[in-house]
Amino acid sequence: MPVSADPDTSHRRRLLDAMGEAVARKGYADTTITDLAAIARVSRRTFYEHFATKEDCLVALYEAASKQSLGVLRDAIDPTHDPLTQAEQALEAYLTTMASNPALLKTLFIAILSLGSAGLQARRRVNQQLADFIVEVVNRPHEGRQHPPLPPALALSIVGGIHELVLQKVEQDRIAELPQLTATTAQFVRAVVYGQR
Repeated sequence: MPVSADPDTSHRRRLLDAMGEAVARKGYADTTITDLAAIARVSRRTFYEHFATKEDCLVALYEAASKQSLGVLRDAIDPTHDPLTQAEQALEAYLTTMASNPALLKTLFIAILSLGSAGLQARRRVNQQLADFIVEVVNRPHEGRQHPPLPPALALSIVGGIHELVLQKVEQDRIAELPQLTATTAQFVRAVVYGQR
């Protein structure tokens, strides 16, 4: 994410980066606001100017990283290809991006679940944004499209299935292998899209 020249934005960005670093190193439960302020080189007061709680900071990190990932997906689209090929290209870019920062991926996929309701709500918002993106791409008008429109509920199931595969790699400490899931996830998308009744 680009960092603005605005000091407030810079402080917020540094606090988000500090959250990712601290949680990867110590775990969410053992990370304190003092840790975050020290890593970000800001005061505790500055922390509280941006976030009400440590939980809010983790949710903000999760949403910022997810927004960045969605940007990667959008940038990977080549409109000259059919929608399902576009979706496959986007999946490859998404999986490759996630594999490029293992510490952050562990933080986001594991720590967010420890937040209870707030973490689940953030996860649902992000999953819905990804599902909306899949619907947008797969249902885009294209000459020669031969599949029925993808309903939003099925797109959400695609996101859930892909994230379960990612979580499995995270738990097995095999994050570098995420790009190898491209063929499997593309096959899954095609099976869902063409298997509708």
